[in-house]
Amino acid sequence: MKRIYFDNAATTPVSTDVIEIMREALEDHWGNPSSIYAEGRTSRAAIERARKSVANSIGASIGEVFFTSGGTESNNMALKCAVRDLGVKRIISSPLEHHCILHSLDHLKDHHGIAIEMVNLHENGRIDIDSLKNLLSSSNEKTLVSLMHSNNEVGLMIDLDEVSAICEEHGAYFHSDTVQTVGYFPIDVSKSKLAFISGSAHKFHGPKGIGFVYINGDNMIKPYIDGGSQERNMRGGTENIYGILGLAKALESSIDGMQEKKAKIEIVRDHMIEQLKTHFPDIHFNSDFDGPNHYKVLNVTFPKSDKSDMILFNLDIAGVSVSGGSACSSGADQGSHVINSLPNTIEGKAIRFSFSHHNTKEEVDFVIEQLKKALH
Repeated sequence: MKRIYFDNAATTPVSTDVIEIMREALEDHWGNPSSIYAEGRTSRAAIERARKSVANSIGASIGEVFFTSGGTESNNMALKCAVRDLGVKRIISSPLEHHCILHSLDHLKDHHGIAIEMVNLHENGRIDIDSLKNLLSSSNEKTLVSLMHSNNEVGLMIDLDEVSAICEEHGAYFHSDTVQTVGYFPIDVSKSKLAFISGSAHKFHGPKGIGFVYINGDNMIKPYIDGGSQERNMRGGTENIYGILGLAKALESSIDGMQEKKAKIEIVRDHMIEQLKTHFPDIHFNSDFDGPNHYKVLNVTFPKSDKSDMILFNLDIAGVSVSGGSACSSGADQGSHVINSLPNTIEGKAIRFSFSHHNTKEEVDFVIEQLKKALH
């Protein structure tokens, strides 16, 4: 049975062109990039071509892009190095951030005495920009603002240009977790004043275990992982060559034809919304479509019933993969911190459907039929 995969916010299938690039890298670029002989120089050159490609994709210089193990490391590096090396004493964030942000903030508060403040949320869950401005105006301490570009569970987005301008006006650093938006939305750090952004290849049809962090060239920070002079003296450890080349290829492919892929996904998502409204009139949409929202994410709550808790299990048995929240929280049946933090929601079972350009309306129809069987 061919399964239907509607959990692309958790991870995406690796594209065939990316697999081919990685296969070639395993065969041809096995030399240690830190070695001075031919095999090492070949590997080093391949990494630097990949770095240039990623930098061009986000409007950065090649000296501002560093490869990491993924979004979690990139976000940890940005927050903790900003405190250690840039003198940040206060961080402003939101309760809707990914756990790698929230847990890092807890660590910085408990072990380094960093003041952590949260912006207010509107009824629809969006960031209250006036609250952000008031917080920034309330203190002269060196501050970092950390707000994700798009929420990984409900898709709510911020305007990077707007927030970066506010931070610049108040002399604050701005870090944005862009893991869900790199490859799906145009990002140009040469126009938006950001201190740090992060990316992870497996979110845009690349391999797992490889990501990158953008560090604005004005920010003089030290390595987060010690051990060697790799990554331009910024991250110790022999580089993941095939992962790096796979990431660069995946990002190139995602940006190529971005608008056409976006249109395909929106057709599928909109059909899902229409069918859900038709067959489940009591459903509650946690995603807000009256403002900026990630087009691949749709989060809904089915009212609590004696059958609602079994939705994920029954869909899985029927060959459908969906999520109850962040994949990073799987195994802990304590509900989604994002859904619990939203001001306007209902009691019930929250389900996240997230799509790719590979999905179809026919798949939506099948999923709707399985939901009807599970709930009616």
